[in-house]
Amino acid sequence: MSPHRIANWFNRKLYRKKHRQVLQKWWTDGGDERFRYNYDLSSDDYVMDLGGYEGTWSESIKKKFGCRIAIFEPVKPFALAIKDKFSKEPDVEVYQYGLGGSSRKEKIYLWGAGTSTFRKRGEAEEIRIVDIKQWFSDQNIRFVHLMKINIEGGEFELLERLIQTGLISRIKNIQVQFHNIAVESTKRMEKIHQGMYKTHQPTFQYKFVWENWVLR
Repeated sequence: MSPHRIANWFNRKLYRKKHRQVLQKWWTDGGDERFRYNYDLSSDDYVMDLGGYEGTWSESIKKKFGCRIAIFEPVKPFALAIKDKFSKEPDVEVYQYGLGGSSRKEKIYLWGAGTSTFRKRGEAEEIRIVDIKQWFSDQNIRFVHLMKINIEGGEFELLERLIQTGLISRIKNIQVQFHNIAVESTKRMEKIHQGMYKTHQPTFQYKFVWENWVLR
């Protein structure tokens, strides 16, 4: 095995060990119930769920707060199932596309909760991505009380676009899961953090698990 491959193997092994430790601390500290549903929200507030998957997070937020919710899920079977789940909720909208830094079509690889455009495993499906700046303009979005982002690597371009356009200042809470998809993921995440500090401050941070940023 070449020195480069040995170094990559060692780095991956070290990352997995550190990630397990952070994940264990997340659950020890209270996990999802303590952090991901603990917000000051009302039925009039607007929530965006980017990466709906099975709709369970939005379902819990809806039951607890009664918010208006927009769910984005580009994978057709997942989106159809979410639409069925919320068929009797008129103030929950389900969009069968994702939001990102530009409008385009992509291939996504189906792998359950790990479905991603970056990890090429599983069956491929063509999906649609819409520029978040264009979507905010088309929908006349003035303010978002909570945006949850779990889009398997797409969070980097999305947050970069929000920072670049200044739209980030219209979002009160940003709950995001960063994913270690490439060797530069940590540096790219840290640069995004620097941009976010100009408008937001973190309320909790568990590296590559979950974090939340609230508007200053």
